[in-house]
Amino acid sequence: MKKILTIQDISCVGKCSVTAALPIISALGIETCIVPTALLSTHTQFDGFTFRDLSDEMAKILEHWKTQNFHFDAIYTGYLGSESLINLAIEFISAFKEENTKIIVDPAMADAGQLYAGLPAGLEAKMKKLCGCADIILPNISEASLMLDEPYPGEDAGKEEIEALLNKLSSLGAKSSVITGVDFGDGTLGFAGRAEDGSFFSYGAEKINMSSHGTGDVFAATFTGSLVRGASEFEALKIATDFTSACIKNSYNDPDHVSYAVNFEAEIPYLLKRAGII
Repeated sequence: MKKILTIQDISCVGKCSVTAALPIISALGIETCIVPTALLSTHTQFDGFTFRDLSDEMAKILEHWKTQNFHFDAIYTGYLGSESLINLAIEFISAFKEENTKIIVDPAMADAGQLYAGLPAGLEAKMKKLCGCADIILPNISEASLMLDEPYPGEDAGKEEIEALLNKLSSLGAKSSVITGVDFGDGTLGFAGRAEDGSFFSYGAEKINMSSHGTGDVFAATFTGSLVRGASEFEALKIATDFTSACIKNSYNDPDHVSYAVNFEAEIPYLLKRAGII
């Protein structure tokens, strides 16, 4: 069985980070190992959330794992709430990256041009270093702009602005750079990317007029799981886009959906069909 290590927080309520990654990747038939970076009472959309940094415990986990000869087909990082957590994520990658281990970094730290609540100023500089360890990075427009110290172009950034960001992201060191949440202006929302050879690619699914926390985590987990299952990078990105769109649409049509996340659980059967499992 394939095995993925994901390094990100546990938000007790929020359907994001580990509580999204673990069920999605597991549903794709892949063993999901976790290193929790922090414990939050809720995700950062909620006022007054609690946050417990788990750096000390992460260091102990790392030292123990080094004695166990563990192997991972991919290492996928998500929300990292401090510079020390990013440094530890880099140490895990250094310890467990093998020749064929895929490294996927979702620099989950910003939206609408601003860092998430509670994150320290300057975190984007440290996140750039983590991106340099990756094969594939998955920032949204806000995260790309902050890491590159570029003016935030807005969520309706045009093709030329997106491609300019992608060209600059390539200098961070990842083989492929993919910007998520790109509005193509034709009723579709998806991703635009730059491959290692400098070529651009993109894909969009139906845009649903609803905004929700956690969709980036759903996308990144689905992409990582699909990639490790054997899909090409582009096909894995398409599966992630289609599944995320289906989750948003399900929530939009559900009068009882929660306001803080999307109904990804209800669309797991669709994911299994889309991924060719059933």
